[in-house]
Amino acid sequence: MQKKVNWGILGLGQIAHKFVADLKLIPNATLHAVASTSGERAQNFAAQYDAVHYYGSYEEMMKCPDIDVVYIASRHPRHHENTLLCLKHKIPVLCEKPFAMNGVEVEEMIAASKSNQTFLMEALWTRFLPTTKKVLELIDDDVIGEITGVKADFGFKAKFDESGRLYNQNEGGGALLDIGIYPIFLALLLLGKPEEIKAIASIGKTNVDETCHMLFKYSNNRIANLHASILNETATEAFIYGTKGVIRINSRFHESTSVTLLLNDKEPKDIFFEFLGFGYRYEAEAVMEYLSKDVIEHPLMPHSFSVDLMELLDRVRKEAGIFYPTYDRV
Repeated sequence: MQKKVNWGILGLGQIAHKFVADLKLIPNATLHAVASTSGERAQNFAAQYDAVHYYGSYEEMMKCPDIDVVYIASRHPRHHENTLLCLKHKIPVLCEKPFAMNGVEVEEMIAASKSNQTFLMEALWTRFLPTTKKVLELIDDDVIGEITGVKADFGFKAKFDESGRLYNQNEGGGALLDIGIYPIFLALLLLGKPEEIKAIASIGKTNVDETCHMLFKYSNNRIANLHASILNETATEAFIYGTKGVIRINSRFHESTSVTLLLNDKEPKDIFFEFLGFGYRYEAEAVMEYLSKDVIEHPLMPHSFSVDLMELLDRVRKEAGIFYPTYDRV
């Protein structure tokens, strides 16, 4: 019989609703406690999803008995402090992406995980989806040969709201941290760290990057061509080019349920996947599996990967002139 795992949720915005809905698909997962900066919001969320406990502050939830792990779904700039709060109380953490605002904060979070011997993982859910697993299997099986390049885009037309989080520099607004992280994640997963980065951004009137173009150059003349935008809808596909053909991860590639194999001199072949819910259950199940192993990181999303990912985000920011005044320690 599987051990029941009691989850706490810190930060109760839109993504927390999706994550908790998916927790209900996991038989041995229980929504044990929720916390918000608003007691009323916490109470309403708890009532909607049958949470056992609710709190009007994050600090209060740290005293809640029997929490096994906390999912941090607060805004980008709070990830660092919220994670440190949980780790200080030796509560394992699954922290929503981006892990933090910069590399300095990520290093501090990992140091706290190590010093408290407490599990910590970045919630980059795409890493655990069946689609990603299949893509890596196809590459390992040499189906498309040696990878020669990657192309990935993510764009949507956001409603302009000068007072909203997405257009606020100090909230980590703009395209890069919200959606540009997905093309960068894919390039890092498939090609590793680049030797050279070129990046350019269009900066809007609230000083956030509304569009960001990135070129990563690797050894053997491999290139990753990456794009993110909150100004325009884009195809939001990913192409993995190889010497024997191409894998297209179909739209939207970060949550895709199909890939298309485009092998040289062969007819296209579609491969489909099904998963219940929104797709967050896979990262939750991955965390739950490793909580019982007395380790502080997951092998598929180790601390070192999050360090490398944030290093690339920092390098892109510097190259493209993207700036978060309050939290910029680059």
